[in-house]
Amino acid sequence: MTQAFIMIVALLASILTFFSGFGLGTILLPAMALFFPIAVAIVLTGIVHFINGILKVMLMRKHIHFPTLWRFGLLAIPSAFIGAWLLTKLEGQTQVFEFVIMKKEFVTAPIKFTVGLLMMVFALIEGIPQLKNISIDQKYLPLGGIISGFFGGLTGNQGAFRSMFLVRAKLSKEQFIATGSAFSFFVDLTRLSVYFNNISQLDIKEGLPLLALACVSALTGVIIGNRLLKKVNMRLIRYIVAISIFILGALLLLGII
Repeated sequence: MTQAFIMIVALLASILTFFSGFGLGTILLPAMALFFPIAVAIVLTGIVHFINGILKVMLMRKHIHFPTLWRFGLLAIPSAFIGAWLLTKLEGQTQVFEFVIMKKEFVTAPIKFTVGLLMMVFALIEGIPQLKNISIDQKYLPLGGIISGFFGGLTGNQGAFRSMFLVRAKLSKEQFIATGSAFSFFVDLTRLSVYFNNISQLDIKEGLPLLALACVSALTGVIIGNRLLKKVNMRLIRYIVAISIFILGALLLLGII
């Protein structure tokens, strides 16, 4: 049952992410957090996101706009390193608060509080038209890379900020997807190198069977998304994803999941 649940979540999230530019890590993370400590769930989700990104880059490589990628992504690597390092410091810290609902006690740790709060912020940016339509001048692309890289390293969630900066780069739909995927690849590579050196390898090894299934499902989602690229209008789905992410973030922040 656990395997089927993770596979379905990974497949659907991967398809949605192909079009919306965000969602795989953000949707899959709470699902993984149901079965693993949050820091381990972030690592496992990051691996799925990384492998998923490799296939997206391979399929869309001819559309990558390298001038934008270099301007946006060069400073993202050190900032992703800092974000990932901060995550390792949040792991295992004492609780923020605890409360009781219907005689059941819930506890929120700093790492869950931080990840949940950021998920809610990203969901609002993606879901509210006034925020979604915000675009930032191209001259600030390096700053966008720093911000996106940091939050990518900290939680794996950086699609919202990335979109705000890349939307003004005058890229085609294919270039937008391909360039964003290439950027995510470098951020994922950086943060995973930090995670592996600082987070319990034992817990990660225990999740390998589930990780393999999630990767297969996510890769299948990329193939399906690529075939549907020119046929699907994703506005409604983007809103559904944003609402879902907001709810999941709130549940994570409160310690319910």
